[in-house]
Amino acid sequence: MSAVRTGRCLALMTAACLLSALTATGPAAAAGPAGTRPAVGHDTDPFPGPLPGSGSRRAPGAFYKQALDTLGPQRLTAEQRRVTARKEAEASAWFQRPAARAKRAGYVVSGGLHQSQQTSYWCGPAALVITQSAHDEVGGRSQQSAANLLETDSSGTAWYGVGIDVPEPTGYPMVDALNHRLPGANYVPRSLPYSPTSADVADFREHIVHNTDYDYAIAGNAWEVPGGPHLAGHPNIEIFHWVAIDGYNSDTDAQQVRYLDPVGGVSTSVISWAGGVPKSAKISADSITTIMGGRGYVW
Repeated sequence: MSAVRTGRCLALMTAACLLSALTATGPAAAAGPAGTRPAVGHDTDPFPGPLPGSGSRRAPGAFYKQALDTLGPQRLTAEQRRVTARKEAEASAWFQRPAARAKRAGYVVSGGLHQSQQTSYWCGPAALVITQSAHDEVGGRSQQSAANLLETDSSGTAWYGVGIDVPEPTGYPMVDALNHRLPGANYVPRSLPYSPTSADVADFREHIVHNTDYDYAIAGNAWEVPGGPHLAGHPNIEIFHWVAIDGYNSDTDAQQVRYLDPVGGVSTSVISWAGGVPKSAKISADSITTIMGGRGYVW
Protein backbone atom coordinates (compact mmCIF):
# COMPACT_ATOMS: atom_id res chain seq x y z
CA MET A 1 0.00 0.00 0.00
CA SER A 2 1.07 3.60 -0.45
CA ALA A 3 1.72 5.81 2.54
CA VAL A 4 2.64 9.41 3.06
CA ARG A 5 5.85 9.67 5.06
CA THR A 6 4.81 12.26 7.59
CA GLY A 7 6.13 12.89 11.08
CA ARG A 8 3.56 10.56 12.62
CA CYS A 9 2.87 6.87 12.98
CA LEU A 10 0.48 5.04 10.74
CA ALA A 11 -1.69 2.36 12.32
CA LEU A 12 -1.83 -0.56 9.88
CA MET A 13 -3.90 -3.69 10.35
CA THR A 14 -0.80 -5.87 10.14
CA ALA A 15 1.77 -3.61 11.76
CA ALA A 16 2.67 -2.18 15.14
CA CYS A 17 2.54 1.52 15.82
CA LEU A 18 4.49 3.14 13.00
CA LEU A 19 6.56 6.24 13.69
CA SER A 20 8.38 8.55 11.33
CA ALA A 21 11.27 10.10 13.22
CA LEU A 22 13.89 12.25 11.59
CA THR A 23 16.19 14.24 13.83
CA ALA A 24 18.07 17.43 13.51
CA THR A 25 21.55 16.72 12.22
CA GLY A 26 23.52 14.38 10.00
CA PRO A 27 22.79 12.84 6.59
CA ALA A 28 19.36 11.64 7.74
CA ALA A 29 18.13 15.23 7.88
CA ALA A 30 17.92 15.52 4.10
CA ALA A 31 14.40 15.46 2.74
CA GLY A 32 13.28 12.71 0.41
CA PRO A 33 10.83 13.12 -2.47
CA ALA A 34 7.54 14.65 -1.43
CA GLY A 35 4.12 13.13 -1.87
CA THR A 36 2.97 9.55 -1.54
CA ARG A 37 5.21 6.54 -1.53
CA PRO A 38 4.97 4.24 -4.56
CA ALA A 39 4.21 0.65 -3.68
CA VAL A 40 7.49 -1.27 -3.59
CA GLY A 41 7.36 -5.01 -3.06
CA HIS A 42 11.06 -5.79 -3.14
CA ASP A 43 12.53 -7.93 -0.36
CA THR A 44 15.95 -6.43 -1.04
CA ASP A 45 17.21 -2.90 -1.57
CA PRO A 46 15.57 -1.71 -4.82
CA PHE A 47 18.11 1.09 -5.23
CA PRO A 48 21.51 -0.57 -5.74
CA GLY A 49 24.76 1.33 -5.81
CA PRO A 50 26.94 3.18 -3.31
CA LEU A 51 25.21 5.38 -0.75
CA PRO A 52 26.71 8.89 -0.71
CA GLY A 53 28.40 9.75 2.55
CA SER A 54 28.25 6.24 3.97
CA GLY A 55 31.78 5.12 3.13
CA SER A 56 32.11 1.39 2.49
CA ARG A 57 29.23 0.50 4.80
CA ARG A 58 25.75 0.31 3.30
CA ALA A 59 22.86 -0.94 5.39
CA PRO A 60 20.13 -3.09 3.81
CA GLY A 61 17.33 -0.86 2.62
CA ALA A 62 19.35 2.35 2.94
CA PHE A 63 18.47 3.58 -0.54
CA TYR A 64 14.87 2.56 0.03
CA LYS A 65 14.75 4.83 3.07
CA GLN A 66 16.60 7.67 1.41
CA ALA A 67 14.49 7.63 -1.74
CA LEU A 68 11.12 7.35 -0.03
CA ASP A 69 11.49 9.56 3.03
CA THR A 70 9.38 12.73 2.77
CA LEU A 71 10.33 14.49 6.00
CA GLY A 72 12.22 17.72 5.61
CA PRO A 73 15.20 18.81 7.71
CA GLN A 74 14.69 19.66 11.36
CA ARG A 75 16.81 21.75 13.68
CA LEU A 76 18.23 21.33 17.14
CA THR A 77 17.81 24.31 19.41
CA ALA A 78 20.90 26.13 20.65
CA GLU A 79 20.37 24.56 24.07
CA GLN A 80 20.09 21.07 22.57
CA ARG A 81 23.36 21.60 20.72
CA ARG A 82 25.04 22.71 23.93
CA VAL A 83 23.70 19.78 25.96
CA THR A 84 24.57 17.32 23.20
CA ALA A 85 28.20 18.50 23.12
CA ARG A 86 28.51 18.16 26.88
CA LYS A 87 26.90 14.72 26.98
CA GLU A 88 29.02 13.47 24.08
CA ALA A 89 32.18 14.45 25.96
CA GLU A 90 30.94 12.87 29.19
CA ALA A 91 29.88 9.64 27.49
CA SER A 92 33.19 9.26 25.66
CA ALA A 93 35.22 9.86 28.81
CA TRP A 94 33.09 7.47 30.86
CA PHE A 95 33.31 4.71 28.26
CA GLN A 96 37.11 4.92 28.27
CA ARG A 97 37.40 4.36 32.04
CA PRO A 98 38.65 0.77 32.36
CA ALA A 99 38.38 0.84 36.15
CA ALA A 100 34.67 1.63 35.96
CA ARG A 101 34.04 -1.03 33.32
CA ALA A 102 36.02 -3.65 35.23
CA LYS A 103 33.51 -3.47 38.09
CA ARG A 104 30.72 -4.60 35.76
CA ALA A 105 29.89 -8.16 34.75
CA GLY A 106 27.24 -9.40 32.34
CA TYR A 107 24.22 -7.28 31.54
CA VAL A 108 23.86 -3.92 33.26
CA VAL A 109 20.33 -2.51 33.13
CA SER A 110 18.61 0.64 34.26
CA GLY A 111 15.50 -1.46 34.79
CA GLY A 112 12.60 -0.21 32.69
CA LEU A 113 9.18 -1.53 33.72
CA HIS A 114 7.47 -2.99 30.67
CA GLN A 115 4.00 -2.04 29.48
CA SER A 116 2.26 -3.47 26.43
CA GLN A 117 0.93 -0.77 24.14
CA GLN A 118 -2.82 -0.49 24.52
CA THR A 119 -3.63 0.39 20.91
CA SER A 120 -1.94 -0.34 17.60
CA TYR A 121 -0.66 3.25 17.50
CA TRP A 122 0.41 3.81 21.11
CA CYS A 123 3.99 2.55 20.85
CA GLY A 124 5.12 6.13 21.55
CA PRO A 125 3.14 6.54 24.79
CA ALA A 126 4.15 3.06 25.94
CA ALA A 127 7.81 3.73 25.18
CA LEU A 128 7.58 7.03 27.07
CA VAL A 129 6.29 5.43 30.28
CA ILE A 130 8.76 2.52 30.02
CA THR A 131 11.72 4.84 29.42
CA GLN A 132 10.64 7.09 32.29
CA SER A 133 10.26 4.13 34.67
CA ALA A 134 13.86 3.06 34.13
CA HIS A 135 14.91 6.08 36.18
CA ASP A 136 12.14 6.68 38.70
CA GLU A 137 11.04 3.02 39.04
CA VAL A 138 7.34 3.90 38.91
CA GLY A 139 5.30 1.34 37.00
CA GLY A 140 1.75 1.28 35.72
CA ARG A 141 1.59 4.86 34.52
CA SER A 142 -1.31 5.82 32.28
CA GLN A 143 -0.63 5.47 28.58
CA GLN A 144 -3.63 7.72 27.97
CA SER A 145 -1.93 10.48 29.98
CA ALA A 146 1.29 9.89 28.03
CA ALA A 147 -0.62 9.99 24.75
CA ASN A 148 -2.25 13.27 25.77
CA LEU A 149 1.13 14.78 26.64
CA LEU A 150 2.69 13.60 23.38
CA GLU A 151 -0.39 14.74 21.44
CA THR A 152 -0.70 11.25 20.01
CA ASP A 153 -3.68 10.61 17.77
CA SER A 154 -4.81 7.73 15.56
CA SER A 155 -1.90 8.49 13.24
CA GLY A 156 0.53 7.93 16.10
CA THR A 157 3.14 10.09 17.82
CA ALA A 158 5.01 12.79 15.92
CA TRP A 159 8.80 12.80 16.02
CA TYR A 160 9.17 16.46 15.14
CA GLY A 161 7.04 19.50 14.46
CA VAL A 162 4.64 19.36 17.41
CA GLY A 163 5.00 21.78 20.29
CA ILE A 164 3.54 19.86 23.20
CA ASP A 165 2.20 21.54 26.33
CA VAL A 166 5.45 21.96 28.27
CA PRO A 167 7.52 25.05 29.03
CA GLU A 168 9.76 25.93 26.06
CA PRO A 169 8.85 23.07 23.71
CA THR A 170 11.49 22.25 21.08
CA GLY A 171 9.28 20.51 18.56
CA TYR A 172 10.50 17.02 19.56
CA PRO A 173 7.58 15.54 21.55
CA MET A 174 9.40 12.51 22.97
CA VAL A 175 12.41 14.57 24.01
CA ASP A 176 10.25 17.27 25.55
CA ALA A 177 7.99 14.78 27.35
CA LEU A 178 10.91 12.92 28.92
CA ASN A 179 12.59 16.14 30.05
CA HIS A 180 9.29 17.43 31.44
CA ARG A 181 8.65 14.25 33.41
CA LEU A 182 12.27 13.76 34.49
CA PRO A 183 13.66 17.22 35.34
CA GLY A 184 17.42 17.32 34.92
CA ALA A 185 17.53 14.30 32.61
CA ASN A 186 18.72 16.46 29.69
CA TYR A 187 17.47 14.12 26.97
CA VAL A 188 18.50 15.08 23.43
CA PRO A 189 17.67 13.63 20.00
CA ARG A 190 20.37 11.84 18.02
CA SER A 191 19.77 11.32 14.31
CA LEU A 192 21.27 8.47 12.31
CA PRO A 193 21.97 8.37 8.58
CA TYR A 194 20.08 5.91 6.42
CA SER A 195 23.21 3.75 6.44
CA PRO A 196 24.77 4.14 9.91
CA THR A 197 28.55 3.96 9.99
CA SER A 198 30.83 2.12 12.38
CA ALA A 199 31.36 5.49 14.10
CA ASP A 200 27.60 5.78 14.63
CA VAL A 201 27.58 2.34 16.25
CA ALA A 202 30.50 3.32 18.47
CA ASP A 203 28.68 6.48 19.53
CA PHE A 204 25.52 4.52 20.33
CA ARG A 205 27.54 2.11 22.50
CA GLU A 206 28.98 5.04 24.44
CA HIS A 207 25.53 6.56 24.82
CA ILE A 208 23.82 3.42 26.13
CA VAL A 209 26.63 2.84 28.63
CA HIS A 210 26.41 6.47 29.76
CA ASN A 211 22.63 6.44 30.12
CA THR A 212 22.42 3.03 31.77
CA ASP A 213 25.17 3.74 34.27
CA TYR A 214 23.40 6.98 35.20
CA ASP A 215 20.10 5.06 35.52
CA TYR A 216 18.40 6.29 32.36
CA ALA A 217 17.05 4.37 29.38
CA ILE A 218 17.14 5.39 25.71
CA ALA A 219 14.00 5.78 23.60
CA GLY A 220 14.83 4.26 20.22
CA ASN A 221 12.95 4.75 16.97
CA ALA A 222 13.15 1.73 14.67
CA TRP A 223 12.66 1.81 10.92
CA GLU A 224 12.58 -1.82 9.82
CA VAL A 225 12.51 -2.59 6.10
CA PRO A 226 12.07 -5.82 4.12
CA GLY A 227 15.38 -7.62 3.80
CA GLY A 228 16.97 -5.67 6.65
CA PRO A 229 17.44 -6.56 10.32
CA HIS A 230 14.31 -6.66 12.48
CA LEU A 231 13.54 -6.65 16.18
CA ALA A 232 12.77 -10.03 17.74
CA GLY A 233 9.48 -11.46 16.52
CA HIS A 234 8.82 -8.70 13.99
CA PRO A 235 7.84 -9.87 10.50
CA ASN A 236 9.85 -9.04 7.38
CA ILE A 237 7.81 -5.96 6.51
CA GLU A 238 8.32 -2.21 6.84
CA ILE A 239 7.65 -1.11 10.42
CA PHE A 240 8.25 2.17 12.25
CA HIS A 241 8.25 1.61 15.99
CA TRP A 242 9.36 3.02 19.37
CA VAL A 243 11.19 0.88 21.93
CA ALA A 244 12.99 1.54 25.22
CA ILE A 245 16.66 0.47 25.31
CA ASP A 246 17.59 -0.05 28.94
CA GLY A 247 20.80 -2.03 29.23
CA TYR A 248 24.03 -3.37 27.76
CA ASN A 249 26.39 -6.31 28.02
CA SER A 250 29.43 -5.07 29.91
CA ASP A 251 31.46 -8.15 28.98
CA THR A 252 31.41 -7.00 25.37
CA ASP A 253 31.65 -3.23 26.01
CA ALA A 254 28.04 -2.80 24.92
CA GLN A 255 28.34 -4.69 21.65
CA GLN A 256 25.01 -6.20 22.73
CA VAL A 257 22.14 -4.28 24.34
CA ARG A 258 18.74 -5.00 25.86
CA TYR A 259 15.49 -3.38 24.81
CA LEU A 260 11.84 -3.49 25.92
CA ASP A 261 9.27 -3.79 23.13
CA PRO A 262 5.77 -2.35 23.66
CA VAL A 263 4.37 -4.92 21.19
CA GLY A 264 5.28 -7.73 23.59
CA GLY A 265 2.14 -8.98 25.31
CA VAL A 266 -0.26 -7.25 22.88
CA SER A 267 -3.27 -9.28 21.74
CA THR A 268 -3.18 -10.53 18.16
CA SER A 269 -6.61 -8.95 17.78
CA VAL A 270 -4.83 -5.59 18.11
CA ILE A 271 -1.62 -6.41 16.19
CA SER A 272 -1.88 -9.60 14.15
CA TRP A 273 1.77 -10.66 14.52
CA ALA A 274 2.24 -9.66 18.17
CA GLY A 275 2.12 -13.22 19.47
CA GLY A 276 5.75 -13.91 18.62
CA VAL A 277 7.17 -10.67 20.07
CA PRO A 278 8.92 -10.88 23.47
CA LYS A 279 8.53 -8.14 26.04
CA SER A 280 12.32 -7.84 26.31
CA ALA A 281 15.10 -9.04 24.04
CA LYS A 282 18.80 -8.67 23.40
CA ILE A 283 20.30 -7.48 20.14
CA SER A 284 23.68 -6.42 18.82
CA ALA A 285 24.46 -2.71 18.96
CA ASP A 286 25.27 -2.88 15.27
CA SER A 287 21.87 -4.35 14.36
CA ILE A 288 19.76 -1.95 16.40
CA THR A 289 21.73 1.04 15.14
CA THR A 290 21.10 -0.17 11.59
CA ILE A 291 17.41 -0.63 12.40
CA MET A 292 17.25 2.97 13.65
CA GLY A 293 19.01 4.23 10.53
CA GLY A 294 17.19 7.13 8.90
CA ARG A 295 15.56 7.91 12.25
CA GLY A 296 17.47 7.81 15.53
CA TYR A 297 17.10 7.75 19.29
CA VAL A 298 16.56 9.96 22.30
CA TRP A 299 19.32 9.70 24.89
